[in-house]
Amino acid sequence: MRLLIFICLIAFGTAQAQSLYMPRNVKKAYQKDTRSMDGKPGSKYWQNSARYAITVTATPPSRTIQGTEEIIYVNNSPDTLATLVFKLILNSHKSGAIRQAPASPDYLTTGIHIDRYTENGSAKPWRDAGVATSKQVVLNKPLMPHDSVKLSFEWHYDLSVESGREGMLDSTTLFLAYFYPRVAVYDDYYGWDRTTFTEAQEFYNDFNDYTLTVNVPKDYIVWSTGDLQNPTDVLQPTYAKRLSESLQTDSLIHVATLADLRAKQVTTQQPVNSWTWKASNVSDMAVCISNHYVWDASSVVVDKKTNRRASVQAAFLDNANDFHQMVGFGRHSLDWFSNNLPGIPYPYAKTTIVQGFADMEYPMMVNDGTTTDLNFSRFVAEHEIAHTWFPFYMGINETRYGFMDEGWTTAFEYLISQADLGTAQATKNFQQFRVNGWINDPSAEQDLPIVTPANILSGAAMGNNEYGKAALGYLALKELLGETGFKKSLHEFINRWHGKHPNPWDMFYSFNSASGKDLNWFWNNWFFSNNYIDLAIQKVEASPTQCTITIQNIGGYAAPVDVVLNFTDGTTETVHQTPVIWQANQKVAVVKIPVKKKVQSLTLAGGIFMDADERNNSWKAK
Repeated sequence: MRLLIFICLIAFGTAQAQSLYMPRNVKKAYQKDTRSMDGKPGSKYWQNSARYAITVTATPPSRTIQGTEEIIYVNNSPDTLATLVFKLILNSHKSGAIRQAPASPDYLTTGIHIDRYTENGSAKPWRDAGVATSKQVVLNKPLMPHDSVKLSFEWHYDLSVESGREGMLDSTTLFLAYFYPRVAVYDDYYGWDRTTFTEAQEFYNDFNDYTLTVNVPKDYIVWSTGDLQNPTDVLQPTYAKRLSESLQTDSLIHVATLADLRAKQVTTQQPVNSWTWKASNVSDMAVCISNHYVWDASSVVVDKKTNRRASVQAAFLDNANDFHQMVGFGRHSLDWFSNNLPGIPYPYAKTTIVQGFADMEYPMMVNDGTTTDLNFSRFVAEHEIAHTWFPFYMGINETRYGFMDEGWTTAFEYLISQADLGTAQATKNFQQFRVNGWINDPSAEQDLPIVTPANILSGAAMGNNEYGKAALGYLALKELLGETGFKKSLHEFINRWHGKHPNPWDMFYSFNSASGKDLNWFWNNWFFSNNYIDLAIQKVEASPTQCTITIQNIGGYAAPVDVVLNFTDGTTETVHQTPVIWQANQKVAVVKIPVKKKVQSLTLAGGIFMDADERNNSWKAK
C-alpha cells in the first residue's frame, strides 16, 4: 500500500505568525543589542570572566578543608560595578539555611568560614554571611568597564559526614564541589545572580580559567576537573606510565589496582603531594580524593575528523562490580553523543566517573552511585555525561531555566537508550521514569508552563518542567523538523552560543532562524502554555479507499501520534503523524489515510507521548 498521507487541517487559513511572551528585563537585553532576534549573540554581547588560582589542603580522615585563592575578575560589561556578589554554596549545610528538603544532622556543618579577604592587595574585614549562599561586598574602588580587580581569600570548611552533591564518601574518600568562594554571574538581563541555593535548583556560573593545587598526604590519589600538570611528580613511574598509556588507547588500563594501593607505592612517597590541575574556559571545578579507590582509564576518539581523543577514567571501590564496567560505559557515551546527538565532539580532554552517592554532573566529572543493575548504572552515567553539552559547554542558567539543561539531557538520554536497549525498552523506561508521574497527575502544579523560572518552583512542578515535559518538547521538535533539519538547527544554536550564556529566547529564535521556519506557534504550544497531552478520536469515516480520522486535541500539546489501523483480514498498519498536523489548528486535525482494505478498528498510540485519558483513543467499526 502506498503510504501517501493527506492531512486536512481544520483552520481559518494558514497558521498566523505568533509572538513569544518575553519578560521585561529580557526585552531590554534585545533592545540594547546584547542579544539578537535572529537568535545570535548581539553585536554588543558581553560576559564577565575570571582567572582563579586555588590551593586546597586535605588531611583525611579529618573533614576540614583549608583553602587559599587569588582571583583576577574582569569586568567586560559596559557597567561600573560598585559591588561584587560572591557565591558561598557550602552555607547550604548550615542549620537554618533555606533548603527544599529536610537535612539530617550528619548533613549539617558550620558552612564556609572566610578567614581573610583582600581587594587589590588590601585586607578588608569580612562579615559572616550567616546562612546566606550569596554575599554582596562593596568594593573599595568601583570596578570600571573593561577593568579588573585582584581578589584573594583564605577560608576553611568541614565536609559533611553525609554526602550529597559533595561531602565525605567514606572516612578517607572526599568529594569536593562548590568548595571555594566565587564571583557570581553578572549578566545583561538580571545583573548580579543573587538566587539562593536551596539544594533543589542547580547552578549558573561564568566561564573561567582555573589553576588548582590539591595538597594531600602520600598514598592519596586526586582526580579533578581539568588536566593534571605534574603526573610524574605525584605518581611513581609505573603508574604515571600507565596513566599516560591510557590516554592513547581503546584498551582498559588498570592504572592502580587494589593490590597496588595496599602496597602503598602508587604515589610519590613524600609527606605531602601537591597535585596541580589546569582547566580553561570552564564553569567550575570538582575534586575526588581517596587512598583506596581503584583507578581505571582508557580513551576514545571523539572527533573523527581530527582523531582527537578524550580520556575516560573511573575511581571506585573495588567491590563495586558495576564500576568495573564504567570506563566502557563512559567511552560508549562520549562516542555516541559526539557522533549522533548532540553530534558535537566531546569538547574536553577527559571525563572521570567517581563512585559516590549524588548521581550528579560536574565539568569533566560525574559522581554516581553503584547499583546491581548494569543497564541502570550505564543509564545514569550516560545522563550525567550528556550534561557536558548542557549546561557546561553552553553556559546555561540552570537555576532559572533548568529545562535548557535537564530537558536536553533527558532527550539525549532517551535517544542513546534506544541505541542501547532498543526502542521498545527505551520507551517503556522513559514512560516509567519521565512521563508517567506527570501525565497521570491532574494537579494544577503539573501544568505550569515549562518556561516558568525554576527558581520559584519546587517538587513536581520543577522536576517535570525541567525533565520529562521539556524533553518531550525537544523530541516533538525533532519530529517536526525531521532528523536533518533538527540536527542542523541544534548545531547552529550550539555553535552560536557555546561558551556564552544563552537564555530561552536565544534558543527559540536561533532554532527559528537556523531552520528557516517560524516556530513560534510550536514554542508557544509547548513552552509557554498550560497544555498537556490528551488526544481523542472525534470521528472516523471509512470508505473502500480512504480512512478519514478527526482527532481532537483536548490537552493542547502538539504531540506526534501513531494511527494504528486494524483491518478485517487481521493485518495491522501504523501510520505516524508528526506535530505538523497541529500547526494550523491546535484543537482539531483531520488525517486522511489511503487504504485498500476494510478498516475494522483503529487506535491512537503516543509511545513516550503518553495520553492522559486513553479511553477515547480507540474506534471500532459498527
